Amino acid sequence: MLSLSPFRSGAFRFALLMATAFAIGTIALLVVVDRTVHRYATEVADDSVAAEVAILVDELRAASPTQAIKSVVRREDAVREHDLRYGLIDRAGHLLAGSLPASTARIGWHEIAVTTADPDRTDLVDPVRLRALGVRLPDGAILVVASDSSDLDELRERLRGWSVFFGLGITLLALIGGFAVGTVFLRRLERVNQSVEHIMQGSLTQRLPAIGMSAEFDNLSANLNRMLGRIEALLEGMRQVSTDIAHDLRTPLTRLRYRLETLRESATDATETQIDAAIAQTDEILDVFRTLLRISALELGTARSRIVETDLSDCILHLLDVYRPVAEDARHVLVSAIEPGTHGRADPEMLVQAVTNLIENAILHTPAGSSIQVGLARHDDGVLLWVADDGPGIPDAERAHVLKRFYRLDGSRGTPGSGLGLALVAAVASVHGATLRLADNHPGLRVELLLPHGGANGRPRSHP
Repeated sequence: MLSLSPFRSGAFRFALLMATAFAIGTIALLVVVDRTVHRYATEVADDSVAAEVAILVDELRAASPTQAIKSVVRREDAVREHDLRYGLIDRAGHLLAGSLPASTARIGWHEIAVTTADPDRTDLVDPVRLRALGVRLPDGAILVVASDSSDLDELRERLRGWSVFFGLGITLLALIGGFAVGTVFLRRLERVNQSVEHIMQGSLTQRLPAIGMSAEFDNLSANLNRMLGRIEALLEGMRQVSTDIAHDLRTPLTRLRYRLETLRESATDATETQIDAAIAQTDEILDVFRTLLRISALELGTARSRIVETDLSDCILHLLDVYRPVAEDARHVLVSAIEPGTHGRADPEMLVQAVTNLIENAILHTPAGSSIQVGLARHDDGVLLWVADDGPGIPDAERAHVLKRFYRLDGSRGTPGSGLGLALVAAVASVHGATLRLADNHPGLRVELLLPHGGANGRPRSHP
């Protein structure tokens, strides 16, 4: 089961999305506020400058040069605190009054740059940009009035700095909050996933815990639990019916077999042959019932308690020693590819039963002279066990069906068997949490069983 990082959780992605939207909104708001403040301040400053120019033009229209100079000096002293600067320049370009340099003598609105000394440090001068309006007086002199917007520019810079600071701070808080919520959500969701894993492995009594994030999630868990309860009841009913049938029929069949054996003791040779055939058929039916009961027991999940650390190499090699003469009698070649010292968590009895079924299927469904290979090796994801042959194999379209109970290929209906061999192998794989895979052996069939690390803790999967 893959473990998600909080950074990949839906809660964190939502928080990241909201943080991105907030950052974009903050930038847009900053731009709008900055432009609005700049436009408003510019309009106010222009109105102030234009009004001051109009007042001075009226005063200087009939004033002598000396009176004009005094008026400019008086106005500059009176409005100094309002950041207005003045300049009176004669027609020859000489500065008569004011703090603006003579170079600012221009008609109309224009931008000028002047320097002002820092009162705290006399060795430094700061450049200041001013917006100025110049008009020509009747005597040919030029009057210039400028507005100092340095305080406004400083305010705008502070506004930008604080906006960026708070924007980044809130965005960071949103990401931290998303990470925290994502971590809590994943921890609670992990418990749900673990319950789902147990349910998928056959523990139908397991129920989903409440997530606890909100009432909607808790209602979903409750509804799923009710659904699981209903499914468990239905499956238990079906399983009980099949188990009861197997039990009920096995008892009279066992009695029938016993009577046939008793009858054979006093039968003639011809009758004894027929009785032997009837006993053989009865044994086949009993084998089917035993296999059905075995599969039902595996599907209940109670066999997981017998999974222990096992020397798989020794277990499979012992099985091959037993089946090698059987394969030779059927004119098959049994080849082993067992990696020594391979250990894993498994139920030895169930694993041997699964490999036995695979070997018997290969002997039964491949022509004489075929080679059957049984292999065991360590794998990155656990331990890989396989049985391969060079017979006719199984078509791709049929591989998903042969794991079902009683399913048989058209070509194998004339051979002995009940169609339960691979179904039992699939049940054993499910108990061990293993991956069962049917693949081409080029030619033939290759059946792989990948036992995960840690026994039946992983999710069982079947690949056709």
